[in-house]
Formats: sequence, C-alpha cells, structure tokens
Amino acid sequence: MLPWWGWVLIVVGALLVTTTLIDIMQRSHSIMRNYPFFGRFRYLFEALGPPLRQYIVTSDLVERPFNRLQRTWAYRAAKGELNAMPFGTQLDLDAPGIIKFNPSAFPTYDVHATDDCDPIILGANRDQPYGVKHIANVSGMSYGSLSKNAVLALSRGVKLAGGYMNTGEGGCSPYHLQGGGDIMFQLGPAKFGVRNSEGKFDPEKFKKLCENPQIKAVEIKLSQGAKPGKGGVLPKEKISKEISEIRGVPMHQDCHSPNRHEEINDIDSLMEYVDKLRQLSGGKPVGFKTVLGGEEFIRDVARYIAEHDDGPDFITIDGAEGGTGAAPMSLSDHMGLGLQEALVIADNHLREAGARKKVMVIGSGRCITGAEVAIALGLGADLVHIARGFMFALGCIQALQCDTNHCPTGVATNNPWLIRGLVPSAKDQRVANYMKAIHHDVMMIARSLGVTHPMEIERHHMSMIVEPGRRVALTEIYPTTMKAFHETRVIRRDKVGAS
Repeated sequence: MLPWWGWVLIVVGALLVTTTLIDIMQRSHSIMRNYPFFGRFRYLFEALGPPLRQYIVTSDLVERPFNRLQRTWAYRAAKGELNAMPFGTQLDLDAPGIIKFNPSAFPTYDVHATDDCDPIILGANRDQPYGVKHIANVSGMSYGSLSKNAVLALSRGVKLAGGYMNTGEGGCSPYHLQGGGDIMFQLGPAKFGVRNSEGKFDPEKFKKLCENPQIKAVEIKLSQGAKPGKGGVLPKEKISKEISEIRGVPMHQDCHSPNRHEEINDIDSLMEYVDKLRQLSGGKPVGFKTVLGGEEFIRDVARYIAEHDDGPDFITIDGAEGGTGAAPMSLSDHMGLGLQEALVIADNHLREAGARKKVMVIGSGRCITGAEVAIALGLGADLVHIARGFMFALGCIQALQCDTNHCPTGVATNNPWLIRGLVPSAKDQRVANYMKAIHHDVMMIARSLGVTHPMEIERHHMSMIVEPGRRVALTEIYPTTMKAFHETRVIRRDKVGAS
C-alpha cells in the first residue's frame, strides 16, 4: 500500500500532465503553448505586479523601447478590453518634451458620432486609387523577420478591420495573400520577390504581382529608421527553404540587402523610377519611404512635385526611433532625424513649395497608442504606419530576442515549435481590435479638439512642456512661413477607391 506522500505525488503528477496537455492544446496564449506549465508563471507574476508595487519600488515608465504602460495599452486594445486609466496619469506632466493637446471649449458633438470618416485617398488621380479607411495600418515587416503564422494573422486581421499591411522588403509571401488583407508591396534595394536569377529587378515579375487585386499600392524603400544608410539583414538562422525561394537567396548564410537602389542616384532618377513602377503596376499608387537627415532632400522633392505637378503619390517618413530585428547600435542611436522633427520638416517644405495637396505623408516610428498617432497627424502625417504595436497585438512581450530565432511568442522566429504557439485564427481578431482601437482613440481626440476628421488635426491644436510650469504652442516651436501656413492638406470627400 502506498504511503500518503505517494498518493500526493500521483495527484501532483497527474495535475502536471493534465496542465501540460491543456497548455499545449489551447490556442490563445503563445507563451503557455510554447512553454507548457512554466509559461503560466508569467501571467501569475503579471497579475501580482500591481498589488505588490506598494511594497516593491518600481515604475511602469522606465522600460525601453516601450514601457509597461504603453504595452498594457496595446494588449488591452488587442483583446478588446476597456482601456481606461485608473487613479490618474502616471506621466510627469511637467517633464520637458511632453506634448499636450489643447481641448476645444466646444468639442465636436459625439452622442451620435461614429468612428467612420472620409477615406484618405492614395493616388487620387491615378487609374487605380486606393481609399484608406483606417488612420493607422501595419508597417513593413518582412516574412522571414516575422514568422509565417505572424504574417498570416496580420493579413487576416487587416482583412477583418478593413485596413492594409505593408509587406516589408522581404517580398510578398503566400501568407500575406492567404489572409485576404489589402497589401502595400514594399520594393527594397535587393528587389526580393521581383528579382531575376542575377538579383536584378524583373519588370515582368513585378507587373504580374501587381495584377493581384490585393496589391493596392507600392512603396520604394530608400532607407529605414532603425538603420539609415544600411541595407536589411536576415540572419541565416531564420532563412528556411521557403524563405530562400521567396527571396531568391541562398540558405545557410546571412542575407544582406544593398543599402540603396542602383537605379536611383538623384531626385530625377527617383521620380523616373516612381513613374516606371506606376506604369508597370497598372496605375496603382506608388511612393517611397525614407529617413531624413536634414532639409535638402525633402525640399528638392517638394520643388519637383510643385514644378512638374507629378511625383510620388505618398512619402513615408520613417523616424530614427524605428525598430528592426537587427541593427548596428551606432546607426540606431545616432543616425537620422526622429519622427516628430522629420514630419515637421517634410510638412513645412511641401507647404512652402505649394505641393502639400499633391502628396500624402505617412509617418512611421514608435507610435503605438492613439495619442502618439494623433500627435504625428498634427505634426504633418496623413496616415501612420505601426510595426511593434501590431507585434504586441500578436502577443509579443518585448523579450528582445528578435535576432536570435528564439522569440518565445512565435512572432519573430522561424523555429517550428515556437511558431506553432502563435495560432493565426486566435490572433487575427486581436490585430483587428488593435487597429480599430487606434482609430477610435484618434477620432475621440479629433472630436475633443473640435474637428471632425483626423487630417484636420494641426500644430495649433498642441503645445509642448518646455520647463516645469511652462508650455509653449507647437506653432512657436515649429513655425511656418505665411505661405506655408495657408497651404493645407486636402481631404477627399468622395469615396473613390475606398476599401
């Protein structure tokens, strides 16, 4: 007969086995699915965090690049939970650099208001314009950097929400298309997905790709915020046979992209390339993505657009605070302008040249909450691209393992066991929820400012804390000339190309 402790061991063992099987079979929590039983401790510690803060000195604002408050906002938004702030803000509202909105004494009446707004049209005068209904959409994240399940979940999520996703420079994979979401195809210097056997651009492959109705627009990647002036890197550990075939690169060695397009040497050749891709695509919107290092480049682009009454349909301004799976610290920390300053420079020069109504501006770089998106809009963006916020929606816990192929949540890895932890059918709705939550918050802020459309948010709606107890209007910190002040953005009131 077994002693009492033997029965205890049997019961405990049975509970462990049962718990392990339950964790492996469930589909909602990637950590528990990949690390059965032990993964439960993460959620236990997370739940114990708030009540223990009265005993343990800690802060929700110290982590980088995204603090706990920002991540919690994204998680709650993705789960469709109430995203309210208990007990007041934790921000130091006297800290220099904090941007505050100036609420209207007579906000836009919201009792019967919805989050619907007139679409923002990319390529309004092109043969195949695209109407964007959500202010924030998925930024470029390549298949390879992200797992196939992550890409599929994103595509399915943007389909549910009615938004779009950028492919990143790794090519358009079957998983981008399988989810059914609208796609902005990014063409990087390596021409992944549309290159020939010699690694050169293949016009026929590009033309055939753009015949797919899911491809709504094309973005030429000139540079990336996390590593301006350097091409992308995909570590060999993350290059599977499938990724090798999609990109047209060998396995078992790191995949390095060139740091520029060999066809583009100046403003004129850039515009020629934009026009070439637009023709090959059948008249779809074409723009480019760049990191600003000063004012000369964007000033010359603005002048070209004004003088020729043509040019890119959109310009994506990527801030130096942008993220990536792997980048040299020297470039990440010290190269390029931050998003806020870069947006102001781009907006000023486009207005000054009289080109602001001819091109849409997309902002990208460390925006994951509705307030951060609204600030970017007020500084000059018409749309915003978000990468890491959507990774949080997929379950990312900021483990900082993106470059190791050991991402514990299955988001940024090609390890088959870890990938299985991320179930697209369980995460797609979270992606959709997050996209809708961002849009809802931006519309709420717009109404608080007394306007009806996010593109009506301007610098005069905001101010910045410059020292404790003193704030200055952003129109003083980021002034414009009188000519630029009267050149405004255009909001298309028609529904052409609306998704």
